[in-house]
Amino acid sequence: MELDKKRAEQKALLSQLLGATVGALIYAAATNWFIVPAKLYSGGLFGMCQLIRTGLVSLLHLNTGKFDIAGIIYYCVNFPVILISMRAIGKKFFWKTLFTTSLISFFLSVIPVVHVMDDMLSTCIVGGLVSGFGLGVMLRNGASAGGMDVIALLLIKWKKDFSVAKVGIGVNIVLYGICLFLFNAQIVIYSLICTAVCTVAEDRMHTQNINVLVTIITKSKDASLEEAILKQLGRGVTTWGAHGAYTHEETRVLFCAVSKYEVRQLKTVIYSIDPQAFVVINEKVSIEGHFIKRL
Repeated sequence: MELDKKRAEQKALLSQLLGATVGALIYAAATNWFIVPAKLYSGGLFGMCQLIRTGLVSLLHLNTGKFDIAGIIYYCVNFPVILISMRAIGKKFFWKTLFTTSLISFFLSVIPVVHVMDDMLSTCIVGGLVSGFGLGVMLRNGASAGGMDVIALLLIKWKKDFSVAKVGIGVNIVLYGICLFLFNAQIVIYSLICTAVCTVAEDRMHTQNINVLVTIITKSKDASLEEAILKQLGRGVTTWGAHGAYTHEETRVLFCAVSKYEVRQLKTVIYSIDPQAFVVINEKVSIEGHFIKRL
């Protein structure tokens, strides 16, 4: 049983890392094929790194050809931020985020900048959709691209009324204010369109804000199931005794609130301990009180 449990955990981790790799590749390709050739600026921390890149190229007159140094700058800025936030985001999320951020920087550096589309509006929409899809894939696999996601999480730990959206909006106001001062309004408008489309696509892919209530009916007598949920997901569990009306057997009912993207991992934990467990999932519920929101 213990060996099967470890194998299931390893299989789930490998699946998540593979998914995060695919998401990082999609995001980097969309950036270098649509956003960078059109001289657009992404939202958040990467947009800031693009501004730094533009400043360095202008001041130092660097000729990087089809190589964009924004990916390297992004990694240099991200690494200390992720390192500082290790305690806040947890070890698993820390290593996955560091892994994904390294991949993004690598892919941004090796994928050539290629001009794919001529129409600016089409470039904004397609680039935003594809890059948002890539970011959503990474988040659905328990990692993120770093940047403002991690910074926002640190701020949320410090002050509860912060949110990822609020922090992102604040940074983008500063970012596009600088862009408006340095460049023409057309660049800023198209960059805003691209960022808005990317945000919507990312939100549709990622299910962090969809809360789920899970009711588990199990014949397991000991507390190994709730201990596994607490250890592996960091979620609390409420339990009570029950009686089967048909079987007349004593059972236990476990009640747990999670985010939708955690459901797959939760089911893996449940069935690795009790393959006969009966699970009821209620989606899109409103939860008040002490419920930890995660990326």
